[in-house]
Amino acid sequence: MDEKDQELTVENTPEETVAPTPQAPAENAPEEDASVTDSVTEETEPPAEAASAPEAPEEEPLNLDDFLYADDTDFVDDDELLSLDDLLAAAKSLCDIEGDTLRLDDVLPLDDSAEKSAVSDDATVRLGEVPAENADQTQQVPSAESAAPEQEPDCDQSMDDFIPPAPIVFRPKSRLKDLKRQLVAGPEKRYYDLTEQGVGKLQIAIFLSLVVVLLSAGSTILYAFGMVPEKRMRLMVFSQIFAMMLSGLLGSYQMFDGIVSMLKGKFNVNSLLFVTFIACCVDGVYCLSELRVPICAAFSLEMLMSLWSTYHKRSTEIAMMDTMRKATRLDSLVKTDNFFENQPGILRTEGDVDEFMNNYNAIPQPEKKLNRFALIAMLVSIGIAAVAGVLHGASMGVQILTTSLLVAVPASSLISMSRPMAILERRFHALGTVLCGWQGVEGLCGTAAFPLSDADIFPAGSAKMNGVKFYGDRSPDEIISYTAALISANGDGLAPIFDQLVESRNATRYIAENLQYYANGGIGGEVCGEPVLIGTLTFLQEMGVEIPEGTMVNQAVYTAIDGTLCGLYAISYNRMKSAVAGLTTISSYRKLTPVMISGDFMLTESFLKSKFGISTKRLAFPPRPVRQQLAAVAPAPETPALAMVTQDGLAPAAYAVTGARALRSAVKIGLNVHMAGGIIGMLIMLALAVLGSVELLTPLNILLYQLVWMIPGILITEWTRAI
Repeated sequence: MDEKDQELTVENTPEETVAPTPQAPAENAPEEDASVTDSVTEETEPPAEAASAPEAPEEEPLNLDDFLYADDTDFVDDDELLSLDDLLAAAKSLCDIEGDTLRLDDVLPLDDSAEKSAVSDDATVRLGEVPAENADQTQQVPSAESAAPEQEPDCDQSMDDFIPPAPIVFRPKSRLKDLKRQLVAGPEKRYYDLTEQGVGKLQIAIFLSLVVVLLSAGSTILYAFGMVPEKRMRLMVFSQIFAMMLSGLLGSYQMFDGIVSMLKGKFNVNSLLFVTFIACCVDGVYCLSELRVPICAAFSLEMLMSLWSTYHKRSTEIAMMDTMRKATRLDSLVKTDNFFENQPGILRTEGDVDEFMNNYNAIPQPEKKLNRFALIAMLVSIGIAAVAGVLHGASMGVQILTTSLLVAVPASSLISMSRPMAILERRFHALGTVLCGWQGVEGLCGTAAFPLSDADIFPAGSAKMNGVKFYGDRSPDEIISYTAALISANGDGLAPIFDQLVESRNATRYIAENLQYYANGGIGGEVCGEPVLIGTLTFLQEMGVEIPEGTMVNQAVYTAIDGTLCGLYAISYNRMKSAVAGLTTISSYRKLTPVMISGDFMLTESFLKSKFGISTKRLAFPPRPVRQQLAAVAPAPETPALAMVTQDGLAPAAYAVTGARALRSAVKIGLNVHMAGGIIGMLIMLALAVLGSVELLTPLNILLYQLVWMIPGILITEWTRAI
């Protein structure tokens, strides 16, 4: 093969022209009945447009979106569909006219019995060839563009050999029509309901509550330092009670939710907030009579945290619904048992919208735990207040009850779950990832294996061929064909590149036999009875293949035929942001084992370490047979979904796993810290109730106690920001 043929590209490769057989005219047909007569002689000119033909109206272009989203009632019935014979007959009629544009309306309505006998099934009629008995019926039709006759197309395939093109198969994951219907009925409807409520009122309430907290805290500090005159004490008490009432008004929705929960036989933190408000009101009455400053600043702070928690929950849900409603594909993360080395595996499969809608808003287990703790704290506080009331009077009992309720559940505990999730959702929203409730968070935690495929590390289009170099006396096309045969049999991410190279050179395709896999980055097999090895430079050197000096291309596929180096294909792997971020995050978690199931022999441990700059200590590189088995594992249909992914790439799935683990750690540690603070506060109150000492129960001390526990509480909620 000459040099010109070797440089032939895909764009320059001529495609075979498949031309249908023209329909033979019927015998003894009168000339006045023929609207169009074909000219099939050697010097055929395109026929001019018939003068009597009506002008065809302009056809509107077909809109693919209208077709995809059309209702089922818009489609034609099965009885109205044309058969394959009708379509072939229409194609034959179209081929009888050259140079003109013929409307399908004039051709498609064919009768089953009409024109079927014009050409028999066994006859092969080609353009430019007319049976002798019908040759005298053809007629030369002058054309308006006779000065520039068009060249006849080269049609070598007969109508009998015509194979209809394969239909376009959409990915099952798309299910665009059904998916959009589910998204509109579920997430999109919920999204518009939430946006109609909005977060503007909550933001205003949070701002006003913050102002109330600052004013209350400021007046409390002035009183603690003796800067409030004695004659202004009653005004001071009134202002504190008014601030408490205003905070209760701003958080009326939260307290109403607590009342409804108690009426339903349940108890939550909002119920405790309502009980605390009632206790503060009763204590305010005693404060007016005793000219004692009530503990209103601490209550206003708790109400501020409750409003902030509600804002986090609503904004998080809006972001989740927005992510889901914009999805054009939907994959789910599921967990299977005993995937790799007795470890469960986190696999990706087809997602379901209804499953997400049923699980995303379930009450998390930590929230249930906090609600139970709030109920216990209320009962313990009532018991401590009863002891103080019996020993030291009703006024001290009410004061002890109010203080105990405020310190039993620190204010920052109300945002210990909502704030980490809100911070994490901002990252998830950009990645197109949502968690299926707390069930998904728990399921994605623990020891697990995470499979990595070719498409995860180097998606389609990220690997390209930079150059080719041949050695020895073999034909370049033969070397390319041998290499492509092994790579196609291997079935890795390089197969499309070499398939394109074979097509561009119009090389012969071979089938590889006796395929063998090697652990050091290469494969071997037999092609046309000759042993072939392909792999990295290190692999061929270890296999004893002599490499010429100066041939040191690291990212290249080397081909050796019969023990002799014959070809070098320089491959360029472009790092994608999604792959870099995904590999970095999953390789940094101790209980998560990334498992390579990739078939690309180029993706070795040293290559990944140098390319992505990650630690490969936790990456597992099982043998090729094990990889094939792992790649074929499919989860059971009833396996619950843990997270939903709406975008391609490794990062959305990887961050779903690592984000869920960070969220679980932040919520559980934050909850334990706040519960410890509440227990310590109740023990202090019990000691003061027994001793009858209320000198330490000043409004400033209670506020400082709340602020002290807020420092670790808010810092823990920041853990989900760095995943």
